[in-house]
Amino acid sequence: MKNKATSFDIAHMAGVSQSTVSRALNDSPLVNIETRRKVQEIARQLNYKVDKNASNLRRQRSSTIALLLFEDPTSDDSMINPFFLSMLGSITKASASRGYDLLVSFQNLDSDWHAEFEDSHKADGIILLGYGDYRSYEGKLTQLQEQGTHIMRWGAPVAEYPGISIGCDNFQGGKDVTEHVLSLRQGNFAFIGDVGDKAPEFQARYEGYLRALEQHSETAVASVQIDAISAESAGIDAAQQLLERQGPLPDAIVCAADIIAVGVLKTLKAAGVQVPADVAVVGFDNIQLSAFTTPSLTTVQQNTIQAGEALVENLLRAIEGEQTTDYLMPATLIVRQSCGCESNE
Repeated sequence: MKNKATSFDIAHMAGVSQSTVSRALNDSPLVNIETRRKVQEIARQLNYKVDKNASNLRRQRSSTIALLLFEDPTSDDSMINPFFLSMLGSITKASASRGYDLLVSFQNLDSDWHAEFEDSHKADGIILLGYGDYRSYEGKLTQLQEQGTHIMRWGAPVAEYPGISIGCDNFQGGKDVTEHVLSLRQGNFAFIGDVGDKAPEFQARYEGYLRALEQHSETAVASVQIDAISAESAGIDAAQQLLERQGPLPDAIVCAADIIAVGVLKTLKAAGVQVPADVAVVGFDNIQLSAFTTPSLTTVQQNTIQAGEALVENLLRAIEGEQTTDYLMPATLIVRQSCGCESNE
C-alpha cells in the first residue's frame, strides 16, 4: 500500500519548510498568497487531507528540537568531547534546512535535566549526545519515553535502553584499524579504553580489535587491556601504567578514542619512546586534533555530517508518527604517520 503523503512531502516539493506548509494550509497571512496557492495546489495533487485532530496537535508543537550535550572530562574547561563539537554544526544545519530551531543545552548526567521536558512543550523531540554511562540515566529516558517524548540517541544500539540509536559500526572500525596495524607489525598489542557494559561503543571497538587479533594469532597477541574513559588524562595514566610494567612495551597500542591517544602520545614522547619506530599508536573518532599531533594520528572516522542528518531526519520522522529503527553508519580508516605509514589524506 502506498504511504500517505505528509506535510514533509509537500514541503520538499514546494521548496519551503514544514512549518510554512502548515501555515499555508491554514491560510495564515504570515505566508504570502503566491506561496499559499503553490502549497495548496501541491496538497491537492497529492490528495493530502488535513487531519483535524493532528492539526490541533501540530499547533501545540514548538518546531524546535532539543539537543542535550552531556559533559565529559576534558583537558580544558569545556567538558565537551571534541568529537561532539564537530557533530553540532551538522545537526544545526540539518535542523534549519527542515524549518526547525535547535535548542542546545549542556547537561550534567547527575542533574534532573529530564524534568524540564516532562510537562513543557519547549521541544518536539530530543537528541542526546554523550559517551557517559548509559545506566546512570536509563530511568530518566524511560520516564520521558513513557510520556510520549521522542528521543534519538547517538551511540551504540542497546536493546534495553529507551529511544532510537544512530551510531557508527564500532566493531568494524575497531577491527579495520587493528588489521591495518597488523599488516605493518607483529608482536604484542595493547588496547586502552573502558570495555565494560557502561561503555558499549568502546566495548564494540574492543571486540573488533580482539577479532582481528584472533584471525592473526600466529603473529600477534593481545597482551594487555587498560580501562580508560574518553579523556586525555586517562590516556596519560594508561600510558604511564604501560611504562611502569615489567618487560618491554607493546609493539602497538590501539586506543578506543583519539583523545585517549593524544594523552598516550604525550606520555610516550616525554619518556623518550619513539612513535612509530618503537611502538605504533592508533585512535578512533578522527577529531580535528588528530591530524596535528606529532606524529599525526592514524584513526577511524565517523561521518559527522551524515550522523547529524540521520539524527535529525529520524527524529522528525518519529515526530510525524513514522516508524524508525536503530541504524549503524560505516566507519572509515584514516591512515597517518603514527602507525608507521605516510598519510593517505
